Amino acid sequence: MQGRAPAGSVAAVRTAGLPPAQVPLSAARIRVLLADDEPALRGALAEVLGQEEHLSLVGSAADADEAIALAARELPDVALVDVKMPAGGGPRAAREIQRLSPATRVIALSAFEDRPTVLEMLRAGAVGYLVKGMAADEIVGSIERVADGGTSLSAEVVGGIVHELSSQLRREEIEREQLEARRDEIRRFVDGKGVAMAFQPIVELQTRTVVGVEALARFRSFPLRPPDEWFAEAVAVELGLQLELTTIRQAIAALSQIPDDAYLSVNCSQRVACSDDLAKTLAPVADRLVIEITEHEQVDDYEQLAASLANLRGMGVRVAIDDAGAGYASLRHTLLLSPDIVKVDISLTRSIDIDRGRRALASALISFADEMDMTIVAEGIETAEELRTLLDLGVRFGQGFFLAEPGPLA
Repeated sequence: MQGRAPAGSVAAVRTAGLPPAQVPLSAARIRVLLADDEPALRGALAEVLGQEEHLSLVGSAADADEAIALAARELPDVALVDVKMPAGGGPRAAREIQRLSPATRVIALSAFEDRPTVLEMLRAGAVGYLVKGMAADEIVGSIERVADGGTSLSAEVVGGIVHELSSQLRREEIEREQLEARRDEIRRFVDGKGVAMAFQPIVELQTRTVVGVEALARFRSFPLRPPDEWFAEAVAVELGLQLELTTIRQAIAALSQIPDDAYLSVNCSQRVACSDDLAKTLAPVADRLVIEITEHEQVDDYEQLAASLANLRGMGVRVAIDDAGAGYASLRHTLLLSPDIVKVDISLTRSIDIDRGRRALASALISFADEMDMTIVAEGIETAEELRTLLDLGVRFGQGFFLAEPGPLA
């Protein structure tokens, strides 16, 4: 390798038209920053660079922090950056160097063929990638090419990059296809296709008189999935509100089959509760409706939710908190929203006849509801013993498989 600038290089452009005696040494050189945590490699590369008259080593760094600081101060033409060095590695160093010194061209250095690292460095702004152990003239040639505005990739990694990129593009394509397929399935449900409603009676426990029915959505799709998963999926593809409104409308369509002295209870997330569409949907039958606030989505603004529920209450709708006692969120709902009905979760009613802890928690919740003039409804009653214990605790209303399973209206 001769110590002069090749035709068309940065050094040649800088010196174009000047007699050799009038060319400042610094202007004729490509200024290079070296960053690697291996002292021996830094020394070897520094020696290679020092043998080239048109290259100037402006600084050496042992980690990403030092490399970033040196680049900000020296504004080098080219930075050779180790991909695995401490303090965040090559990707972090490359991003920060590009931010602080946009004109600096970054070449990544790696001791092995690591396709994911190649891609990560290229995304971080690197324009070259060299495998450690290359011949000195190849390293110098790469520095010249990137300083001149080109790119430089080791032949050893070009094939790997192409393979990795094609594999990644295929994975992304498959993910997009799967997402679109799920969105299409949920759009089908939103249109009312593949959706059915089951109804579970809510009874007065002493007399078994039906006082209300809860509408439960069922989705016909293969493979079969629980309703909660479909609602969560709908939220993920931004169709959550539409899907809930569809199921609520289908439930209301069956209201004529429910005894006039019984109410219809529908599940509702906080986003739907705050929507104008829900109020319009419930308005014609508001006095027969109970909405159960579910946890399909986290409540971000309780003031807004409380105001929306107050508007629905003004229309005649009653409000229930679902799954009370199942976790902090449901208890917070109960404290902040002052519902008309508190539904005790199955996690408390199950085996309540033989579990002192469950009895104590249920008793405290029942006492709180009585104090606040709220009606308690126990969910998930599955045995005669659970029913008897709940009656002893003063619970008047409940639902569960022991009393009646969900199904079509008679």
